Amino acid sequence: MPDTGNIPSFDMRRNYARVEGEIKEALDRVLSSAQFILGPEVAAFENEAAGYLETRRAVSTASGTDALLLALMALGVKPGDEVITTPFSFFATASCVSRLGARIVFADVEPDSYNISMERAREAATERTRAFIPVHLFGQMCSLEEITEFMASRNIAVAEDCAQAFGAHRTRGGAIARAGVWGDMGCFSFFPTKNLGAFGDAGMISCASDALADRVAKLRAHGSSSSYLHDEVGVNSRMDAIQAAILRVRLRHVETWAEERRNVARRYNLLFAERDLYEHVTPPAETDGNRHTYHQYVVRAKRRDELSAFMSERGIATRVYYPLALHLQPCFAYLGYGKGDFPVAEKLTGEVLALPMFPELTMPEQERVVGAMAEFYRS
Repeated sequence: MPDTGNIPSFDMRRNYARVEGEIKEALDRVLSSAQFILGPEVAAFENEAAGYLETRRAVSTASGTDALLLALMALGVKPGDEVITTPFSFFATASCVSRLGARIVFADVEPDSYNISMERAREAATERTRAFIPVHLFGQMCSLEEITEFMASRNIAVAEDCAQAFGAHRTRGGAIARAGVWGDMGCFSFFPTKNLGAFGDAGMISCASDALADRVAKLRAHGSSSSYLHDEVGVNSRMDAIQAAILRVRLRHVETWAEERRNVARRYNLLFAERDLYEHVTPPAETDGNRHTYHQYVVRAKRRDELSAFMSERGIATRVYYPLALHLQPCFAYLGYGKGDFPVAEKLTGEVLALPMFPELTMPEQERVVGAMAEFYRS
């Protein structure tokens, strides 16, 4: 039964109850096989995920962060190269560039979608640009059709950060094309709270070519193509069979859960209108051509920090993604960026607030969330 007390930002227990029998059956299968690293279970998940995405190949990794790092390694990003990305994202988007000795080049974001501006990204490209990492933030895709041809003409690889966007899609040539298939590679996280989440860390890279997939598969296993023979220095980033088995179960339900999230988002929008809150709260915009999967439901709110504290006092969890833009993080001071360089991203860091969002969130709970917001703005 839903908790009648606190309202969490995400409730894994309710979701697990819906697939408990399937999960236990899958775990028993793996435990009986006694094969826990890679193997047939992982291969089966990779094939099923590739089929869902309609991409050439999918290669699993140990985490979403590793997926980003391995993608850039496979693309040959090296010291002296530049990689364009957004300053409004999780830390891993930029840290994977820094770890390879390449230079992070930020481009500002759009105020409605929170995604990187394709126009600003185009302006940031130079002769040293080796890759572009667009982040499909909070479950909504960037408008990549505006820039892929430009990037290809300059031999700039596109590695999509799809950590929050499994199942999101845009239309391309009259057909649906999911996040992760627009560029050279797509990097996914299966952290437990994601729309497609494991029960621990796990990740994946979708690859447009066999050559890239083969290189990622080698790099994730210490750069080894066969036992004790290492063609290059890689990393240890292998998905375990237990996570693969869990993901295979959850993949069967991900479309249903995505539609349920979209219903939750629609109810929020209606409740904001009923409570006359649009003067104070701007809901997330679903831009033309997109199917938003609402990994998070992130509003822009006036007096955000006061509102968040007010909600917390009433047992309603909210979260701030992200309170400090990446170009202002202390570890990236060496890049030379300063306050005011990316005004839209900086403005968002002081306004955005993620409300409770998960498939099983009930209408009464949402009414309580929005009712508390209305109470705050009336006070």
